[in-house]
Amino acid sequence: MSSGKMTAIERRAVISLSSIMGLRMIGLFMVLPVFALYAQRLPGATPLKMGLAMGIYGLFQALFQIPFGALSDRFGRKPVILLGLLIFAIGSFIAGIAHSMFFLIIGRALQGAGAVGSTILAMMADLTREESRTKSMAIAGMSIGFSFSLAMLLGPLLTKWLAVNQLFLLAVLFSLCAISVLYFSVPTPVSVRWHRDAEPELKSFFKLLVFPELAKLNGGIFILHAIFTASFVVIPINLYHFAGLPANKQWLLYLPTLLAAFIISLFCVGMAERKQQLKPYFVSGIIALAIAEIALWLTPGNRLLTALGLSLFFFGFSLLEAFLPSLISRTAPADRKGTALGIYSCSQFLGIFAGGVLGGWLYGQFGFTGVYLFCTLAALFWLILALLMQPPRFLVTHMLRLPAHRWDTIAAKLQLIPGVVEIVFVAEDSTAYLKLERGAAQHPDFIRLKEQLQSNN
Repeated sequence: MSSGKMTAIERRAVISLSSIMGLRMIGLFMVLPVFALYAQRLPGATPLKMGLAMGIYGLFQALFQIPFGALSDRFGRKPVILLGLLIFAIGSFIAGIAHSMFFLIIGRALQGAGAVGSTILAMMADLTREESRTKSMAIAGMSIGFSFSLAMLLGPLLTKWLAVNQLFLLAVLFSLCAISVLYFSVPTPVSVRWHRDAEPELKSFFKLLVFPELAKLNGGIFILHAIFTASFVVIPINLYHFAGLPANKQWLLYLPTLLAAFIISLFCVGMAERKQQLKPYFVSGIIALAIAEIALWLTPGNRLLTALGLSLFFFGFSLLEAFLPSLISRTAPADRKGTALGIYSCSQFLGIFAGGVLGGWLYGQFGFTGVYLFCTLAALFWLILALLMQPPRFLVTHMLRLPAHRWDTIAAKLQLIPGVVEIVFVAEDSTAYLKLERGAAQHPDFIRLKEQLQSNN
């Protein structure tokens, strides 16, 4: 069997689980572009409560994702994913029928409490071999990115036919569809175990939290999502009051700007990878974000310049959102990638919460200027962090299963292969975690060694 080719069961598992993540993502984010216009009309609405309602799901997502993962290790993946999807559906229903800010905040909190993203990735790890793991996680990441872009377009478009509160009820339907996929399409794992490359390890959590290069990246994803959420406290209101676009027509602006941003960011990601010049493109994404905030701030009544600002905003966000998980994987120690990605996810969700609350408060105190100025300064601060960041090495991770008694012999052979940068052996997993330069996995000695280990296993 070719080590790089997925089996039929692996393909089915990855596609099905990615679909579940996508359905949940669409249900969660399609309301975001029109949320502020809807929330400000509810009884008891204030800018601060509006921002809290927008961002509170991030806080609960950060709080519950690791406990859900631990529960799934003990009680099984499917029951825990089912529980999370049901909590998400209940939260969506409460938000959909809410007639006050209090119940909207409760509903959004429950949407976040159904934090099964890490559990879905753990189940994907259960159902795929180590040699297919990188590809399966990449597919999951692409499905998340595509679902997010689709959600940002669907929300404003669907408001031509549906009221905003009905978008929450549509999210209930998406959650039920995800449950049906879970039980009728996703294979049941033969065994459930903890995966070092996909799940966090609490004992190394603090050590990686203060790891300097990872801290810069985690600070970056926190700032990115704080900027994004704070911006969407005011962007829909801005488009309504100054550009003359009601909620059901804002898709006319989102569609071309999202498409342009998606195409350009995809091209830039490809160029960065081919030229191995990731840092200049990464920095350009932050600069685009800062310019976008200034353009949206200073030209609210000009549709053309607003469209340009939105294009730059979505371009910068898409580019940085694509680069950051890859940078985390390349920077983290080979045997602690799951923990590093867990901290990254927590930082992302806490950024959503902070952006919502700060954006709402700033809008209430200082209007549009306060929010856009905050976002601009946050982007410039991040730019300084990024300029201090070490250019990343273009490394790939690899895992080898081998018995403990052969470790010394295998390690000696691996160290002789050009391009092998880091080797960590974890005895309790009987697994070697490697970081390799590109091309090292195709070196004849490496291929020969892998074939020997596979034949012995």
